[in-house]
Amino acid sequence: MTAPRRSAVITGGASGLGRATATRLAAEGWAVVIADLPGSGGGEVADALGDAVRFVEVDVTDPDQPALAVEAAGSLAPLRLAVCCAGIAPAAKLLGRDEPHDAGLFARTLAVNLTGTFHTVRAAAEAIAATEPEGGERGVIVMTASIAAVEGQIGQVAYSASKGGVQAMTLPLARELARSGVRVMTISPGVFQTPLSSAMPEAVRDSLGGQVPFPPRLGRADEYADLVATIVRTPYLNAEVIRLDGGIRMAPR
Repeated sequence: MTAPRRSAVITGGASGLGRATATRLAAEGWAVVIADLPGSGGGEVADALGDAVRFVEVDVTDPDQPALAVEAAGSLAPLRLAVCCAGIAPAAKLLGRDEPHDAGLFARTLAVNLTGTFHTVRAAAEAIAATEPEGGERGVIVMTASIAAVEGQIGQVAYSASKGGVQAMTLPLARELARSGVRVMTISPGVFQTPLSSAMPEAVRDSLGGQVPFPPRLGRADEYADLVATIVRTPYLNAEVIRLDGGIRMAPR
Protein backbone atom coordinates (compact mmCIF):
# COMPACT_ATOMS: atom_id res chain seq x y z
CA MET A 1 0.00 0.00 0.00
CA THR A 2 1.29 3.47 -0.89
CA ALA A 3 1.99 5.61 2.17
CA PRO A 4 -0.37 8.60 2.50
CA ARG A 5 1.12 11.95 1.45
CA ARG A 6 -1.07 14.01 3.76
CA SER A 7 -2.98 13.68 7.00
CA ALA A 8 -6.09 15.12 8.60
CA VAL A 9 -7.40 15.50 12.14
CA ILE A 10 -11.15 15.29 12.72
CA THR A 11 -12.56 16.11 16.13
CA GLY A 12 -15.85 14.42 16.86
CA GLY A 13 -14.82 11.92 14.21
CA ALA A 14 -16.39 8.87 15.81
CA SER A 15 -19.93 9.68 14.71
CA GLY A 16 -22.16 11.90 12.61
CA LEU A 17 -20.58 14.55 10.41
CA GLY A 18 -17.08 13.74 11.63
CA ARG A 19 -17.35 10.04 10.93
CA ALA A 20 -18.66 10.69 7.42
CA THR A 21 -15.73 13.02 6.79
CA ALA A 22 -13.22 10.50 8.10
CA THR A 23 -14.74 7.86 5.83
CA ARG A 24 -14.54 10.14 2.79
CA LEU A 25 -10.95 11.20 3.41
CA ALA A 26 -9.76 7.66 4.11
CA ALA A 27 -11.31 6.55 0.82
CA GLU A 28 -9.36 9.32 -0.92
CA GLY A 29 -6.05 8.09 0.50
CA TRP A 30 -5.59 10.44 3.43
CA ALA A 31 -4.10 9.40 6.73
CA VAL A 32 -6.77 10.31 9.28
CA VAL A 33 -6.76 10.78 13.02
CA ILE A 34 -10.17 10.53 14.64
CA ALA A 35 -10.17 12.59 17.82
CA ASP A 36 -13.06 11.87 20.15
CA LEU A 37 -13.96 11.07 23.72
CA PRO A 38 -13.21 7.78 25.47
CA GLY A 39 -16.14 5.47 24.97
CA SER A 40 -17.12 7.16 21.72
CA GLY A 41 -16.42 4.08 19.64
CA GLY A 42 -13.70 5.92 17.74
CA GLY A 43 -11.35 2.96 17.94
CA GLU A 44 -13.83 0.68 16.20
CA VAL A 45 -14.47 3.30 13.52
CA ALA A 46 -10.73 3.68 12.91
CA ASP A 47 -10.23 -0.07 12.67
CA ALA A 48 -13.02 -0.34 10.13
CA LEU A 49 -11.55 2.41 7.94
CA GLY A 50 -8.11 0.86 7.50
CA ASP A 51 -4.49 0.99 8.52
CA ALA A 52 -4.06 4.69 7.74
CA VAL A 53 -6.72 5.73 10.28
CA ARG A 54 -5.97 6.17 13.98
CA PHE A 55 -8.08 6.98 17.01
CA VAL A 56 -6.84 9.33 19.72
CA GLU A 57 -8.83 10.02 22.88
CA VAL A 58 -9.38 13.77 23.04
CA ASP A 59 -11.55 16.07 25.12
CA VAL A 60 -11.52 19.34 23.18
CA THR A 61 -12.34 21.32 26.32
CA ASP A 62 -8.84 20.52 27.59
CA PRO A 63 -6.50 23.07 25.96
CA ASP A 64 -3.68 20.54 25.65
CA GLN A 65 -5.47 17.45 24.33
CA PRO A 66 -6.15 18.45 20.69
CA ALA A 67 -2.39 18.69 20.26
CA LEU A 68 -2.17 14.95 20.95
CA ALA A 69 -4.27 14.24 17.87
CA VAL A 70 -2.29 16.74 15.82
CA GLU A 71 0.97 15.07 16.81
CA ALA A 72 -0.42 11.64 15.95
CA ALA A 73 -1.49 12.84 12.51
CA GLY A 74 1.90 14.42 11.88
CA SER A 75 3.57 11.10 12.62
CA LEU A 76 1.61 9.54 9.75
CA ALA A 77 2.04 12.25 7.10
CA PRO A 78 2.28 16.04 6.91
CA LEU A 79 -0.84 17.59 8.44
CA ARG A 80 -2.85 19.41 5.76
CA LEU A 81 -6.38 19.48 7.17
CA ALA A 82 -8.24 19.89 10.45
CA VAL A 83 -12.01 19.50 10.62
CA CYS A 84 -13.74 20.56 13.83
CA CYS A 85 -16.92 18.52 14.33
CA ALA A 86 -16.96 17.99 18.09
CA GLY A 87 -20.07 19.54 19.54
CA ILE A 88 -23.11 19.31 21.79
CA ALA A 89 -26.59 20.74 21.29
CA PRO A 90 -28.51 21.04 24.56
CA ALA A 91 -31.95 22.61 24.54
CA ALA A 92 -32.95 24.87 27.43
CA LYS A 93 -35.05 27.99 27.74
CA LEU A 94 -33.74 31.03 29.55
CA LEU A 95 -36.85 30.94 31.73
CA GLY A 96 -37.60 27.27 32.11
CA ARG A 97 -40.74 25.72 33.51
CA ASP A 98 -39.17 25.07 36.91
CA GLU A 99 -36.05 27.26 36.98
CA PRO A 100 -33.93 29.58 34.82
CA HIS A 101 -31.36 28.28 32.33
CA ASP A 102 -28.57 26.47 34.15
CA ALA A 103 -25.40 28.58 34.05
CA GLY A 104 -23.21 25.49 34.03
CA LEU A 105 -24.95 24.14 30.95
CA PHE A 106 -24.40 27.41 29.14
CA ALA A 107 -20.70 27.40 30.07
CA ARG A 108 -20.34 23.74 29.07
CA THR A 109 -21.86 24.38 25.65
CA LEU A 110 -19.44 27.21 24.95
CA ALA A 111 -16.55 25.13 26.30
CA VAL A 112 -17.19 22.29 23.85
CA ASN A 113 -18.48 24.08 20.76
CA LEU A 114 -16.56 27.36 20.80
CA THR A 115 -13.54 27.07 23.07
CA GLY A 116 -12.99 23.46 21.99
CA THR A 117 -12.90 24.61 18.39
CA PHE A 118 -10.36 27.27 19.33
CA HIS A 119 -8.14 24.72 21.09
CA THR A 120 -8.23 22.49 18.02
CA VAL A 121 -7.55 25.30 15.56
CA ARG A 122 -4.67 26.59 17.66
CA ALA A 123 -2.92 23.22 17.71
CA ALA A 124 -3.64 22.41 14.06
CA ALA A 125 -2.65 25.81 12.69
CA GLU A 126 0.77 25.62 14.32
CA ALA A 127 1.43 22.20 12.78
CA ILE A 128 0.05 22.99 9.33
CA ALA A 129 1.96 26.26 9.13
CA ALA A 130 5.21 24.35 9.76
CA THR A 131 4.77 22.06 6.74
CA GLU A 132 6.26 22.57 3.30
CA PRO A 133 3.80 24.27 0.95
CA GLU A 134 2.20 22.40 -1.94
CA GLY A 135 1.36 24.72 -4.80
CA GLY A 136 1.75 27.68 -2.48
CA GLU A 137 -0.71 26.29 0.07
CA ARG A 138 0.01 24.48 3.31
CA GLY A 139 -3.44 23.36 4.37
CA VAL A 140 -7.01 24.04 5.38
CA ILE A 141 -8.95 24.37 8.61
CA VAL A 142 -12.69 23.69 8.46
CA MET A 143 -14.84 24.67 11.43
CA THR A 144 -18.47 23.71 12.00
CA ALA A 145 -21.08 26.29 12.97
CA SER A 146 -24.84 25.97 12.47
CA ILE A 147 -27.70 27.91 10.97
CA ALA A 148 -28.69 28.39 14.62
CA ALA A 149 -25.88 30.95 14.74
CA VAL A 150 -28.14 33.36 12.85
CA GLU A 151 -31.59 31.73 13.16
CA GLY A 152 -31.58 30.27 16.64
CA GLN A 153 -34.86 28.95 17.94
CA ILE A 154 -36.35 29.24 21.41
CA GLY A 155 -34.31 26.98 23.67
CA GLN A 156 -31.10 27.38 21.68
CA VAL A 157 -29.59 30.37 23.44
CA ALA A 158 -26.44 28.46 24.51
CA TYR A 159 -26.07 26.56 21.25
CA SER A 160 -26.64 29.64 19.11
CA ALA A 161 -24.14 31.66 21.12
CA SER A 162 -21.49 28.98 20.73
CA LYS A 163 -22.01 28.58 16.99
CA GLY A 164 -22.20 32.34 16.45
CA GLY A 165 -18.77 32.54 18.03
CA VAL A 166 -17.42 29.95 15.62
CA GLN A 167 -18.72 31.95 12.67
CA ALA A 168 -17.20 35.13 14.08
CA MET A 169 -13.75 33.51 14.30
CA THR A 170 -13.70 32.61 10.61
CA LEU A 171 -12.59 35.91 9.07
CA PRO A 172 -9.94 36.96 11.62
CA LEU A 173 -8.41 33.48 11.57
CA ALA A 174 -8.34 33.41 7.77
CA ARG A 175 -6.76 36.85 7.64
CA GLU A 176 -4.05 35.91 10.11
CA LEU A 177 -3.25 32.48 8.68
CA ALA A 178 -3.17 33.69 5.07
CA ARG A 179 0.47 34.68 5.56
CA SER A 180 1.20 31.02 6.34
CA GLY A 181 -0.68 29.67 3.33
CA VAL A 182 -3.45 28.21 5.49
CA ARG A 183 -7.11 28.68 4.53
CA VAL A 184 -9.95 28.82 7.05
CA MET A 185 -13.55 27.95 6.20
CA THR A 186 -16.69 27.30 8.20
CA ILE A 187 -19.60 25.06 7.25
CA SER A 188 -22.95 26.03 8.74
CA PRO A 189 -25.22 22.98 8.54
CA GLY A 190 -28.97 22.95 8.80
CA VAL A 191 -30.74 20.01 10.41
CA PHE A 192 -28.88 16.79 9.63
CA GLN A 193 -29.42 13.12 10.33
CA THR A 194 -26.85 12.72 13.10
CA PRO A 195 -26.78 11.45 16.68
CA LEU A 196 -27.54 15.02 17.81
CA SER A 197 -30.81 15.13 15.88
CA SER A 198 -31.73 11.54 16.72
CA ALA A 199 -32.73 12.73 20.18
CA MET A 200 -35.63 14.65 18.60
CA PRO A 201 -39.02 12.95 18.33
CA GLU A 202 -39.55 11.44 14.88
CA ALA A 203 -42.48 13.79 14.24
CA VAL A 204 -40.22 16.79 14.87
CA ARG A 205 -37.56 15.47 12.50
CA ASP A 206 -40.17 14.83 9.82
CA SER A 207 -41.58 18.32 10.28
CA LEU A 208 -38.15 19.92 9.97
CA GLY A 209 -37.35 17.89 6.87
CA GLY A 210 -40.60 19.02 5.31
CA GLN A 211 -39.64 22.67 5.86
CA VAL A 212 -36.59 22.33 3.61
CA PRO A 213 -37.39 23.84 0.18
CA PHE A 214 -35.33 21.29 -1.72
CA PRO A 215 -34.65 18.52 -1.24
CA PRO A 216 -37.43 18.26 1.40
CA ARG A 217 -35.55 16.13 3.92
CA LEU A 218 -32.87 16.35 6.58
CA GLY A 219 -29.27 16.59 5.46
CA ARG A 220 -27.06 13.52 5.21
CA ALA A 221 -23.67 13.36 6.86
CA ASP A 222 -22.03 12.34 3.59
CA GLU A 223 -23.18 15.67 2.10
CA TYR A 224 -21.19 17.48 4.77
CA ALA A 225 -18.19 15.31 3.90
CA ASP A 226 -18.67 16.16 0.22
CA LEU A 227 -18.46 19.86 1.04
CA VAL A 228 -15.29 19.37 3.08
CA ALA A 229 -13.73 17.61 0.09
CA THR A 230 -14.83 20.43 -2.21
CA ILE A 231 -13.31 23.04 0.11
CA VAL A 232 -10.02 21.18 0.22
CA ARG A 233 -9.69 20.99 -3.56
CA THR A 234 -10.82 24.58 -4.24
CA PRO A 235 -7.98 26.94 -3.25
CA TYR A 236 -10.03 30.09 -3.87
CA LEU A 237 -12.47 29.22 -1.10
CA ASN A 238 -11.29 31.08 1.98
CA ALA A 239 -12.64 33.12 4.90
CA GLU A 240 -16.26 32.16 4.21
CA VAL A 241 -19.18 30.58 6.05
CA ILE A 242 -21.13 28.24 3.76
CA ARG A 243 -24.69 27.32 4.66
CA LEU A 244 -25.45 23.67 3.94
CA ASP A 245 -29.16 23.50 4.62
CA GLY A 246 -31.27 22.96 1.49
CA GLY A 247 -32.53 26.54 1.78
CA ILE A 248 -34.37 26.16 5.11
CA ARG A 249 -35.10 29.24 7.19
CA MET A 250 -35.92 28.38 10.77
CA ALA A 251 -39.09 29.49 12.50
CA PRO A 252 -38.78 30.85 16.08
CA ARG A 253 -39.78 27.46 17.54
